[in-house]
Amino acid sequence: MSVLDAVQGLSHREAAGRLLADGWNVCGVGDWATVWRSPDGAQVARVSPFELAYGVFVELCRRLEGHPLLPRVDVDVPLRGGGRLTAMEFLLPVEREEAAAVIQRWDTVCSGDPITQVRVEAERLDAEAASAIPYWGGLDLNRNNVMKDASGQFKLVDLFFAEGAKIYRLLRNDPAQIAARFTPDQREYMCEIAFIARQSTPEEMAQLRAGAERIA
Repeated sequence: MSVLDAVQGLSHREAAGRLLADGWNVCGVGDWATVWRSPDGAQVARVSPFELAYGVFVELCRRLEGHPLLPRVDVDVPLRGGGRLTAMEFLLPVEREEAAAVIQRWDTVCSGDPITQVRVEAERLDAEAASAIPYWGGLDLNRNNVMKDASGQFKLVDLFFAEGAKIYRLLRNDPAQIAARFTPDQREYMCEIAFIARQSTPEEMAQLRAGAERIA
C-alpha cells in the first residue's frame, strides 16, 4: 500500500512524518504548504496545515481531467485540523520568457487555444468560490503558476488564492472574526502555514498563537 493511501484522517504533521519515513523529500516551500517529492521522482505531495483555495484548483483539474495544460492529480484528501494533502505528477520550473508567453496566451482569449477552456472554467469556479469560501482572494495567473512536465508540456498550477494577509491580520487583532468564519476543526493548525514560519518575527508568531488560543 502506498503511503498516500494511509494519510486520510492524519494531521499535516503526521502526514509529513509518514512521507519522510517513506523516503520523500521536501522540494519546495510556498506560502501555505510544503511540497514533497516521491523517492522515484514521479510525484509530489503538497501538504498544507490550513487550506482554503487549493481544493478549488483540484476541482478545476477534475472538471477538465486530461486537459494538456493541467497536471494529473493522483490523490487529494483533507487532513485533520483543516489541512490538505494533494499528490500530483512532478513538474519542473520554466524560464521567465516561457512563463510570459503562456500568460500572454491566457490574456489573449483565443477560442482555438486550449488555454481558453481552462480560463473559462477557472473563472466559473472563481465566481462559485467567492460566495462559498471565507476571505476568498480570487483567480491569479503569474509566472510562478506556469510549470512543465518532463516532456516539456506547459502546465498551469495553483491558480486561486485566499486573502491570507487579511486572515492573519484579523487573527492578531480581532480573532473573534476568524472564530466566526471557521470552525475549530478547520483552523486547528492555521498558525503553522509555511509563510508564517518563514516570514514572521518571534513577536508576531507569539501574537498569532495568542489569537488562536483565545478562540480555540
